[in-house]
Amino acid sequence: MYSTSDIRKGLKVLFKGEPYIIVDFLHVKPGKGGAFVRTKLKNLLTGRVLDETFRSGEKLGEPDLEEKSVQYLYYDSKEGFVFMDTENYEQIHLNEDQLGSSKDFLVENMDLYLNFYQGRPIGLDLPTTVNLEVIKSDPGLRGDTTGSVTKPATLSTGLVVQVPLFINEGDILKIDTRTGEYVERMKTDK
Repeated sequence: MYSTSDIRKGLKVLFKGEPYIIVDFLHVKPGKGGAFVRTKLKNLLTGRVLDETFRSGEKLGEPDLEEKSVQYLYYDSKEGFVFMDTENYEQIHLNEDQLGSSKDFLVENMDLYLNFYQGRPIGLDLPTTVNLEVIKSDPGLRGDTTGSVTKPATLSTGLVVQVPLFINEGDILKIDTRTGEYVERMKTDK
């Protein structure tokens, strides 16, 4: 059981009989009355997001999740995204709906953790950042340096992110998987 003092981003809890992940939270201690925690919970089965408030001291259950170490192999238009269980080499197939936005950060041969709830795959635990190659980006306009000017860049997974003007095709970028935003350009041996 989790108490309201245990609440943090990324914590997986059991709420109303279903597994949720805490997306955001705020501890509030008003001048009058008891403290409480405002949370934004995402249902791991349906993807629906709820805003819930818990009084200080309330308990939340711990979901019965199983975590398997997997390796992303490839994408097939018929079978979907194919993963391999690293313990028994069994292949696991997931479709785009099961992965949600996680599909935008998958690189072949990437090691991940796949979460199962009651024997059913419900989501991936991605690393905080991934390195992706820029496959399409318009050249930046020379002299356009007023403020923080950005341009769109298409990455190897199909994800489009806003990047600074100095980014070119072929550059490797570090992308934050939590926000989908550009972090930095990686050094290349050229």
